[in-house]
Amino acid sequence: MARTRVRITSVLALTFSAALLLSATGCGSESDSSSSSSPSSDAGAAGKNAAPVVVATTSWEGAFAKAAGAKDVKVIVPESVQHAPDYDPKPSDLAAVADADFVLYAPFEPYAAKFKEAAGSDGELVEVNLDNDADKARAEVTRLGKLFGTEDAAAKWIKSFDTEYGKLQKDLKASWPDGKAPTAVAQVFSTWSAKLAGANVVGTYGPEAVTAGQLSDLSKKKPQLVLDNVHMTTGKVLPDTGARQVEIVNYPATDLDLLAVYKNAATVVEKAMAGS
Repeated sequence: MARTRVRITSVLALTFSAALLLSATGCGSESDSSSSSSPSSDAGAAGKNAAPVVVATTSWEGAFAKAAGAKDVKVIVPESVQHAPDYDPKPSDLAAVADADFVLYAPFEPYAAKFKEAAGSDGELVEVNLDNDADKARAEVTRLGKLFGTEDAAAKWIKSFDTEYGKLQKDLKASWPDGKAPTAVAQVFSTWSAKLAGANVVGTYGPEAVTAGQLSDLSKKKPQLVLDNVHMTTGKVLPDTGARQVEIVNYPATDLDLLAVYKNAATVVEKAMAGS
């Protein structure tokens, strides 16, 4: 994903007012503003000389930050908000952004623009590639580790991830129905779970609403599994086809354990395969 370097500027005329920001942040501490793959000299110093303060819009970004070695991570969108892009930031959220060394966000989150405008100071705004595909997750954790100055911690996490991911793949393969890789239809943001399971993806849908024509085409593929996205679900995707629908969760829990997302996905997919 392309990343551009952005300087966050203080906007005193915002509805949230300069007084709120100044009172909440003291004299305006650092809050990063770059999505470059290589850290600036200031950002590098912040990461190596002190634990970086990271604000993440959701637990997904927060989990990537934790995996990369960040210790002080604040998540803005509550876990109770099922569809994170619908969240409306509070003034206190913007104040937290202004206090951060790094602010992690995803491009599909509409409130990112508010953070850019309201945070102020010299922090670093980092666009995160939110994708649980194993290869992309490793690459993103590595990139963030370099940005934070926590490369060793990021490398350690990747090593543990590789061990666990390999075990999950082995266990799922052992659970294939009749010893054959299952066929699956997947929501576009859940295809990573098909890769984890070793399933053959015969079609995808979303993020837009599925049309009657698409449903007809997907049904003709006769998939054994439908790997839905619980955060964007529209209910039963292929009713009356015999396909078992699996609700895949992309966002980690409040403990920001990214590995748990893969373990949970493996558990529900294995259960579905056992019943197919």
